[in-house]
Amino acid sequence: MKKKAINMLILLSVAMFVCLAFTGCATTGAEGGGAGGFSGIIIMVVMLVLMYMLMIRPENKKRKKAEEMRSNLSVGDKITTIGGIVGKIVDISGDLITFETGEDRVRLQVTKWAISTNSVDKSGENK
Repeated sequence: MKKKAINMLILLSVAMFVCLAFTGCATTGAEGGGAGGFSGIIIMVVMLVLMYMLMIRPENKKRKKAEEMRSNLSVGDKITTIGGIVGKIVDISGDLITFETGEDRVRLQVTKWAISTNSVDKSGENK
């Protein structure tokens, strides 16, 4: 994940450098600066679109996917909390989830937002 973020930051930096270079060429041309202001606005719009596509949109997709996973939890699913505790869901009541951990059947209760992953494979059986 960190490598992907670093790659996006480098790409964004290069895009900013290219945009600033073009803006500088447009405003220092021999014909005058009539179109310089307009090209600056276009460059800023392009930068905002790039930021949205590279940073905001993927984060929103990730958040929606996590919310969907949490809303589709059911009794019997094996889960992992954000703290790393692994267990099997035994009860869901509103926003609270009760799950058992280990062979000694210790029951813990957490809120839905504390669930990190749901270990259900594609065949529908729990791992």
